[in-house]
Amino acid sequence: MNLFDRLKDDAVFLAGAWRTLRSAAPIAKNPTMVFPRLLETLAARHGDKPALISDVETLTYRGLAARANRYARWALAQGLAKGDTVCLLMPNRPEYMAIWLGITHAGGAVALLNTNLTGPSLAHCIDLVSPRHIIAAETLAPALARAELVLKSRPQVWLHGGGPEPRVDRAIEAFSDDPLSATERPPLTMEDRALYIYTSGTTGMPKAANVNHYRVMLASLGFAGVMATRASDRMYDCLPMYHTTGGVVATGALLVNGGSVVIREKFSAGAFWDDIARHQCTIFQYVGELCRYLVHVPPRPDETHHRLRLACGNGLRPDIWSTFQQRFRIPRIIEFYAATEGNVTLFNFAGRPGAIGRLPRLLDRRFPIRIVKLDPAREKPIRDAHGFCIRCGPDEIGETIGRIVNDPAAPSNRFDGYADPADSERKILRDVFEPGDAWFRTGDLMRRDRRGYFYFVDRIGDTFRWKSENVSTAEVAETINRFPGIRAANVYGVAVAGHDGRAGMAAIEADDAIDLAALRAHVHGLLPHYARPLFLRLRREIEITETFKAKKTDLVAQGFDPGLTTDAIYFDDPRSGALVRLDVALYRDIIGGDIRL
Repeated sequence: MNLFDRLKDDAVFLAGAWRTLRSAAPIAKNPTMVFPRLLETLAARHGDKPALISDVETLTYRGLAARANRYARWALAQGLAKGDTVCLLMPNRPEYMAIWLGITHAGGAVALLNTNLTGPSLAHCIDLVSPRHIIAAETLAPALARAELVLKSRPQVWLHGGGPEPRVDRAIEAFSDDPLSATERPPLTMEDRALYIYTSGTTGMPKAANVNHYRVMLASLGFAGVMATRASDRMYDCLPMYHTTGGVVATGALLVNGGSVVIREKFSAGAFWDDIARHQCTIFQYVGELCRYLVHVPPRPDETHHRLRLACGNGLRPDIWSTFQQRFRIPRIIEFYAATEGNVTLFNFAGRPGAIGRLPRLLDRRFPIRIVKLDPAREKPIRDAHGFCIRCGPDEIGETIGRIVNDPAAPSNRFDGYADPADSERKILRDVFEPGDAWFRTGDLMRRDRRGYFYFVDRIGDTFRWKSENVSTAEVAETINRFPGIRAANVYGVAVAGHDGRAGMAAIEADDAIDLAALRAHVHGLLPHYARPLFLRLRREIEITETFKAKKTDLVAQGFDPGLTTDAIYFDDPRSGALVRLDVALYRDIIGGDIRL
């Protein structure tokens, strides 16, 4: 790396960081200016300008504030005390934001429930926060009813949009939509809890992250600086509003500067570019797999007829980054890394393909983010002779951690944890570099190059060990995804009787005419022997979570047993040097040790 490149990278980073810090500066100066109160100012300033737009309803700034005021008075009428919880189970729509803004204005905390959950999983999320009330869209009442069968808590259920009484959409009509008076609203500060936002539950049951008003304001004002939002901007938001990116960042970052947000209930690859053009959007919020789906949609004439100036999000992998940007003519991409509950945040302001962010070495003390060596088998950091963790060198893979600093002057370095204290403690690493220090565990493997760019490698737990080597599922999936005809790949490790570690297996969604022999040659040419999947499972569709993460739990449990699925499974047979369709007899030979792997 020459001096010019380093100075150029530093200049780009410092400009973006300065813009972000300047945008977020009012938070510390106004500790009682929580987002619901800020909305009053925005309503007075922008009036009848559209704030939240959808095909179902549109709320102007004045209309959003008025609707939120009704919900605030409804909450107060229910006797909701400061800190009491209301669960919200509703698909994406402008009303969604009005509800949580109103309830938090009244001092309550709103738990944003995943609309895809049902039964015991949904009940678990509700019981975690012990709510007094649940507001559920009428369309989701059946899912809630199934959860109620195993629910331990007994909150009052209110339906919205239909169904039997009590109906919250009818109840709020009895209340004024005027701004709350000083005597009505409870005193709130940045330290008060606003939301519970759940982790996706890709490893175990979801956890409810504590989100105070400070974090809501930081996500809104901070990302307004990151994206340099302005009143003329329109954001396209098709991500779930029960997660931080779709429900707080994509909305708040536009509203604080007078922009508008176009809300779609669910992502649709077929409707995406029509929506972008029809609503004249200038920004969209993405997660990486959303971009992958768009890349695999056949080209269409209108996919470049847009006014986009920026795409902002996380998880855009290097194997499709350039293709995505060039095909759809996206002027700029800002990739970031963050967690709702965490204190590690990174930004790739320079648009370097594949990087999740950058931190110049000169700012290491200002932003205490480190990568430490990890034992993947134990899923714990490696300690030196003195019992302290060991920092990784350039391009060395390890777990990324962020120092927890309980300093009122640096609230972004705190870890506010989860509703369950036991969940919080499991995410804290202690005595890391000195006695008594504490660091937040991201659970993500990364590497940092000599220019200070961070690259995501894999989730801890997704990486597996085979032939005494560590295998990154993300690296293998990216290699497979580069092959023509592959739409998606989900890579994981499976146990094989008589062998240590786990053998690689890939579930793939591919074109019907996929050339398996050529795919095998592609994989063998690019991956070391230990990283090549031994088993290949052809699927009509790769199951994903609501945030486009591939589901692995059931696939890992089924392994490569052909009796547990109707999917075709192929074995990379070392005897023939070809992919062979796996049947019961061949399966028995493998688990019986008759074939040397």
